[in-house]
Amino acid sequence: MALKTPSTFLSPLSLPKHYTLSIFNPVSLNIYRKSTPLSCKSTHSHSPSQLPLSDTKLLSSEPEGTGAASPTRGDRFLERQQADEAAKLLIKEIKKTKKKAKKVLKVNTATACCYGCGAPLQTSEVDAPGYVDMDTYELKKKHHQLRTILCGRCRLLSHGHMITAVGGNGGYSGGKQFVSADELREKLSHLRHEKALIVKLVDIVDFNGSFLSRVRDLAGANPIILVVTKVDLLPKGTDFNCVGDWVVEAITKKKLNVLSVHLTSSKSLVGIAGVASEIQKEKKGRDVYILGSANVGKSAFISALLKMMAQRDPAAAAAQKYKPIQSAVPGTTLGPIQIDAFLGGGKLYDTPGVHLHHRQAAVVHSEDLPILAPQSRLRGQSFPGCQVSSKNGMAGKFNSNGLNGFSIFWGGLVRIDVLKVFPETCLTFYGPKKLPIHAVPTHEADEFYKKELGVLLTPPTGKDRAGEWRGLETVQQLQINFEDAERPASDVAISGLGWITIEPRRESLGISESNFAEGTKELHIAVHVPKPVEIFVRPSIPVGKAGAEWYQYRELTEKEEEIRPKWYF
Repeated sequence: MALKTPSTFLSPLSLPKHYTLSIFNPVSLNIYRKSTPLSCKSTHSHSPSQLPLSDTKLLSSEPEGTGAASPTRGDRFLERQQADEAAKLLIKEIKKTKKKAKKVLKVNTATACCYGCGAPLQTSEVDAPGYVDMDTYELKKKHHQLRTILCGRCRLLSHGHMITAVGGNGGYSGGKQFVSADELREKLSHLRHEKALIVKLVDIVDFNGSFLSRVRDLAGANPIILVVTKVDLLPKGTDFNCVGDWVVEAITKKKLNVLSVHLTSSKSLVGIAGVASEIQKEKKGRDVYILGSANVGKSAFISALLKMMAQRDPAAAAAQKYKPIQSAVPGTTLGPIQIDAFLGGGKLYDTPGVHLHHRQAAVVHSEDLPILAPQSRLRGQSFPGCQVSSKNGMAGKFNSNGLNGFSIFWGGLVRIDVLKVFPETCLTFYGPKKLPIHAVPTHEADEFYKKELGVLLTPPTGKDRAGEWRGLETVQQLQINFEDAERPASDVAISGLGWITIEPRRESLGISESNFAEGTKELHIAVHVPKPVEIFVRPSIPVGKAGAEWYQYRELTEKEEEIRPKWYF
């Protein structure tokens, strides 16, 4: 018998046509490490002499030849290796097919949406979002330009009209309510299951009110870049090193694991280049989602980001022509808006603002919303120092007891009763300039509020809206402890409005000093706000020139230095 060449053992596995395997399931293919002879049965009988040599080897349960003609261990090893590799490739292909079948589209690109608000285009309801007239729709559809359509509501918003589109937050309707806050949140629920890069925005003027405390419910395990917006509104002379450290400290207490923190201004483009660079570094082919509460400045941020990226990326330059609408109305964006902003893969998505029922924007009339949005740099209004009103309209004067016994109104939205503070205590208000500050003795406060609501105390603006106003139903008693009288004790932040810095000592008041060393160092005040607006007591944010003087950096351990996110400006 002739010797077998190596090609005999390395030749592909083959069977004659009349021999078939009745059942072959590649998924259940078992591979044995020990050599096991195979045997196939046929309905016809054949003698080994009638079959080719290779087929005789496969179908016979007897050893293949003797002496030099028998297969060696190396021959059998090669056969097993070939079978292993073939099975692995087969199983890999099957897994790929199943994975592709399970993949779900993140955004329904089949439905054409308004590029300004993300609402699906429709031609039936004139007063609803996404409406376009039939002729325009058909013309754009014919030329495959549906993605260039701006709906009727967005056109009105771009001309300054205040059209509410989200209800269910306990507020007063200023127009037809189209979408509930829960529906908007549901549109973002898929994010936790996707591999994406999250850019989370927070408003520095309303840091606590605009911060999504349960952001992980929306973002899942995806990495987060925290962007602090509107830093150009902070008082003149603010040291941003102190502010950046204050923000990182606040994030650390919330136990959020973020990649980095960026202080930005969409208006002046400060810090936007750093965010663009971080996104390009971290996105790694993934989609990028801009996430944040309503009116935090997402659309303005996207506009600034595209402007900065357009210098190097032609895709971002082209995307600038069709960018989301900016408006002071909560719920301007009603659905995810896809933006082709990256040349190297991945999309940028503007998402609907997550509506937080505890912000002032949820309770005021739509026409009063612009009052709540500061348009220029904040200036702290210190009290004492504001107008003090009394029943007869005469300006009152403080006695040696300081603020004790007075009630301070911040527009028609906030009332602070000073119950027990030191005579040198000063309250400084940071918020919209259009909100007037008035003070009256506490025993006159109820009558003064009832008489002046809608007139001196606005918003609500006008007696008609004041008649619909439910009043300041929530009252919260605050006991504020402090250690150092030379530093602010804390901030009282009003969700959706601003904050009030409480300083135990203000020597410029000219009031006789009290002995801070004796007794308990605490202040007692009562804060009245509309329902369901929330009140936050927090460490004071270091703003203005004085902030850099009293702010103290915390000493960090080596481990804290490593895991602490870096901030950029």
